[in-house]
Amino acid sequence: MTVHTVQKAVEEPVRTLQGWRPQLDADDRAVLALRNFIFDICNQNGGGHGGSAIGMAALGVALYKYTMRYNPADPEWFDRDRFVLSNGHTAMFLYALHHLVGYDAWTMDQIKGYGSAKTNGYTTLCHAHPEIEDPAVEVTTGPLGQGIANAVGLAIAGKNLAARYNRPEMNVVRSRVYCTTGDGCLMEGVALEAISLAGSLKLDNLVLIYDNNQITCDGPLDWINEEDVNTKMRASGWEVLDVADGCYDVQALVAALEYARTITGKPVFINVRTVIGLGTAAAGTAKAHHGAVDAESVSASKILAGQDPKTTHEIPAEALAYFRGAQDRGKTVQSDWDALIKRYEAKYPELAADFLARRKGDNGTAWKSLLEGLDRESFKGMATREVNGAIIEKMWKAHRAWFGGGADLVNSNKVPYEATEVFHPSVGFSGRYVRYGIREHAMAAISNGVAAYNPGTFLPFTATFFMFYLYAAPGVRMGALSHLPVIHFATHDSFAEGQNGPTHQPVELDSLYRAMPNLTYIRPADAEEAIGAWLLAVGKTTGPSLLSLGRDPVGTIPNTDRNKVAKGAYVVVEPTTGTKAQVTLASCGTNLHYAVAAGESLTAAGIPTRVVSAPSFEHFDAQDAAYRASVFPLDGTPIISVEEYVATTWARYVTASIGMTTYGYSASNASNYDRFRLNAKGIESRVKAYIAELNGDDARRAGWRAI
Repeated sequence: MTVHTVQKAVEEPVRTLQGWRPQLDADDRAVLALRNFIFDICNQNGGGHGGSAIGMAALGVALYKYTMRYNPADPEWFDRDRFVLSNGHTAMFLYALHHLVGYDAWTMDQIKGYGSAKTNGYTTLCHAHPEIEDPAVEVTTGPLGQGIANAVGLAIAGKNLAARYNRPEMNVVRSRVYCTTGDGCLMEGVALEAISLAGSLKLDNLVLIYDNNQITCDGPLDWINEEDVNTKMRASGWEVLDVADGCYDVQALVAALEYARTITGKPVFINVRTVIGLGTAAAGTAKAHHGAVDAESVSASKILAGQDPKTTHEIPAEALAYFRGAQDRGKTVQSDWDALIKRYEAKYPELAADFLARRKGDNGTAWKSLLEGLDRESFKGMATREVNGAIIEKMWKAHRAWFGGGADLVNSNKVPYEATEVFHPSVGFSGRYVRYGIREHAMAAISNGVAAYNPGTFLPFTATFFMFYLYAAPGVRMGALSHLPVIHFATHDSFAEGQNGPTHQPVELDSLYRAMPNLTYIRPADAEEAIGAWLLAVGKTTGPSLLSLGRDPVGTIPNTDRNKVAKGAYVVVEPTTGTKAQVTLASCGTNLHYAVAAGESLTAAGIPTRVVSAPSFEHFDAQDAAYRASVFPLDGTPIISVEEYVATTWARYVTASIGMTTYGYSASNASNYDRFRLNAKGIESRVKAYIAELNGDDARRAGWRAI
């Protein structure tokens, strides 16, 4: 194509593509450049989720050019505005903008990796969904709705820090949170839970932007949803703004975003009308959701931009300069903040030192000294949930980053807090205890957002019954996937929960959490092991932990050791010296004391029995082969696990399992242990039957079985 032909096409833009003004201004050309870039990303490897990215191009310009405070030269700058792409499938929107504004890591070569087969070990930052490990990506998003909850967590974190550290004329924490959502996120339960909580908490540092294109993956939105979303958001305590033209009118979007800054006492919801796949043959239909863009549409759009339609992955110089202005703006805004910090340090030296420690994630060692110094005798006779509560009470003072709450069951969870520590507008935002209400999924996902605000600045915790961590599981999983340190306290962790019945008695849930990569699941048996579990959980900075805790006091267990919890499994009972054990019982949590009692009876009956406490499979698997063999011998003697769960996870260690094969029952603690033959009497009789059945054969060769 000749220069004359391109020039002629540019002189008649209205007839080339509808929707653009007769004379394109700098904003228009930036939007056009971004859309053309997204077209190239869609087509480079035959597809991708480009439809919403194309429709949101004007919003991207409004956010990254005019609204957000960030510095491409320093993606981790502490007081930056945070952006969350909850509709994470439209990841190329984020990647294209990262390249255009000049983040060093987001090179054109990285962009070209989007959608590639990634053979021969090839890697790229441009995953199908944004991942937190990559520069300038605040949280991992993908499963719809999670990002909205993460954004609420980020906003809670920013609000708390502002309340604690800002002083008159010295707002050292100004960070705001911007989150985009599509139709799908707004239908997900986790998003609705988080939206409700954000409105109740009046998080006015949070802006949720709705890419309202009225199309889902399967077809028109009205096939499945016809609700009045604005009324719904207002009823949830949000300020609602409308932008009728979100496809072209950058300044209308800027005006709405700027107005959002002036709103106090409410989070802001901006309903932006867009067209999915704008400017393509599939525009406004489900076909635009993903896939390659037709060549004719790409050609017409590039001609409008003054480019040869055969070019690809080339940004017009004028548009690139427009976007790269973010680099100078970013340096200026961060430099201004640095100067403010110096004035702040001079005026409030002690407060500034504390603020610096929080930014560095330096939480001292008082928490560790506290845990190491706890006297197990002071917790004698207490259930592990009660021990846990006593430790939490001390942790508020010992760990400056400690922050969290429960899902309306904290009295049963034994989670103590002072009224002055509540994070709520009626009290103030400096408190560290969040009342999450009956919103388990959001509680976990919001906690991920709090943890993601800045490494080490917050150590969030959650609490509810173990059974209800089934509701929270997707959030817990995303925290594990994202390597975010959050501690989950799961109480009432067996059928010992009692009269609430099988609906509240988890028999299978341990299998999910024990199988979840990078989640540390620990089931302590008594106070001593609970202390050891805390040492591991608080010390872990690379992911979440879940402490599985019992409701009722347990019987005496000899030789438990807080330091040996880190071994994962260790021997607590050995037969008399010189006596070879004929059987090993392995257990944990609320069932271990029954195993100990059964072992005593078996030994007295002439079957020398050793007993192993196994609070953490993850930590046991990390030990060397010699240690593992010393705990679970490989000589063919019977090794039997005992636990109130379906025994799906024990087979790699033991030769047989005593556990659940049904759901629980609405009955008292003691009644259920007797009913399901998991008390000492039941364990003893089942072990004897198993040994008789083996008749001296090698238990390992005989193969694992439930007994």
